Amino acid sequence: MDSRVSELFGGCCRPGGGPAVGGTLKARGAGSTSGCGGPKGKKKNGRNRGGKANNPPYLPPELKLVNPSQYRFEHLVTQMKWRLQEGRGEAVYQIGVEDNGLLVGLAEEEMRASLKTLHRMAEKVGADITVLREREVDYDSDMPRKITEVLVRKVPDNQQFLDLRVAVLGNVDSGKSTLLGVLTQGELDNGRGRARLNLFRHLHEIQSGRTSSISFEILGFNSKGEVVNYSDSRTAEEICESSSKMITFIDLAGHHKYLHTTIFGLTSYCPDCALLLVSANTGIAGTTREHLGLALALKVPFFIVVSKIDLCAKTTVERTVRQLERVLKQPGCHKVPMLVTSEDDAVTAAQQFAQSPNVTPIFTLSSVSGESLDLLKVFLNILPPLTNSKEQEELMQQLTEFQVDEIYTVPEVGTVVGGTLSSGICREGDQLVVGPTDDGCFLELRVCSIQRNRSACRVLRAGQAATLALGDFDRALLRKGMVMVSPEMNPTICSVFEAEIVLLFHATTFRRGFQVTVHVGNVRQTAVVEKIHAKDKLRTGEKAVVRFRFLKHPEYLKVGAKLLFREGVTKGIGHVTDVQAITAGEAQANMGF
Repeated sequence: MDSRVSELFGGCCRPGGGPAVGGTLKARGAGSTSGCGGPKGKKKNGRNRGGKANNPPYLPPELKLVNPSQYRFEHLVTQMKWRLQEGRGEAVYQIGVEDNGLLVGLAEEEMRASLKTLHRMAEKVGADITVLREREVDYDSDMPRKITEVLVRKVPDNQQFLDLRVAVLGNVDSGKSTLLGVLTQGELDNGRGRARLNLFRHLHEIQSGRTSSISFEILGFNSKGEVVNYSDSRTAEEICESSSKMITFIDLAGHHKYLHTTIFGLTSYCPDCALLLVSANTGIAGTTREHLGLALALKVPFFIVVSKIDLCAKTTVERTVRQLERVLKQPGCHKVPMLVTSEDDAVTAAQQFAQSPNVTPIFTLSSVSGESLDLLKVFLNILPPLTNSKEQEELMQQLTEFQVDEIYTVPEVGTVVGGTLSSGICREGDQLVVGPTDDGCFLELRVCSIQRNRSACRVLRAGQAATLALGDFDRALLRKGMVMVSPEMNPTICSVFEAEIVLLFHATTFRRGFQVTVHVGNVRQTAVVEKIHAKDKLRTGEKAVVRFRFLKHPEYLKVGAKLLFREGVTKGIGHVTDVQAITAGEAQANMGF
């Protein structure tokens, strides 16, 4: 967004984005600042997970929406289709902004005609429009002039709904499950945790009030930006049918005892972003810093929610926010905090968050009184997908690879596995192979049916999470960390691999023979350090290439995959640089190492 538009609407954001485009209208594909032009000369849109924002495409400044000719109208419709494709189903138009960012605005009659034309364009492509906000501008004119921001949303033809996965982090007792219960159930909490009861999976969680496992909750938005949750629908299937955009919350554990579960959720389920919850009355305490460090290490974009503001004086809330701002600005974090206090701020925060990896919105709210809860909903509704359509298409062109994260047995269905499709396309009836088993083999199986967000689905595409029914396949042959791949892939396995690592913390020296728990995607297994190249030992903050050996069974790893290891207070990150492929026979010979 242009700095002048940002100052007019939000006022809380730093300048960012590219040029305003489009004569009297500036159009932006979701997740970028760009105009409303054709596909010629376009550059890569969106943002890399590595944290580097991509430059938006420049589009010709020639758009006028007042009574366009038929030829011009068809051209505008083509532009809108391209913008929606680039934004994976979403685009934001800023009407009344010159191509150089000048806030010209439109008179009331012109604005009404422009919105009517935009509505006709949206109808033509099967999309819906929602006015996000409008403001009067000072311009050399006797008549009042306005600029308006409009969200255009259309579910892609090959999808049931737009999907965004949000991991929920934070210290124990900060109110994570309660907030999700309020958002997804549509009822405020009673101050004693009633809202969270539907989220717990185990009896001990209900008794202690603490999450120990990974659970999933959904919040929908229809094409007009209205919330769809369990207060309007009785089943998850009804929510999916009524929603054009779905937010899947991954509720992770906050207690240090279950840190391994939280790390598994972050590395395995590939969240688009993370929500870090901080209690206003305790501030940054317990595992908050550790969870913040995990998000930074894995390069997961995150925003912050300060909860329980109904329990504190205003000065206490302000002190917690200042504490967060200091931490975010520290070296190693380098974030730009943005306090969201109005609906305009929430819209601007969503756009800036998608454009820049350094922007970190901060919300202050209460799950009991409901104060400022609507601002978070506005943010989630407008927040665009953080990967672009080109990356999605490239992944879909590859062979099928599905990560096995959960295993169930369902009566009258059989064995069911849950996880994320890393690449390719998976359909009902596909023949895949799953492995590696303890002896290094891959076994044939058939996908009987697919469900996404508890709703039936015939086709699964790269980046989507789902559950797959495998019929009478023996559950005992499966374990977390396996992969289901296309037989044409000819998958390789390894017991020994090398990784370039950075030792984040270790009390003494990191040496050969040290054992750590390694997390690589959905793989979680103990490994021993066999060799540290060019060094005898490592200390905190040092880098090296290290050779690891899995202790129990071989795994399926890919070069370049992110790696995180831990053992007690020892922690390190890195990426896989080499894998020593072995055959099933060699894996059997290595068993018992």
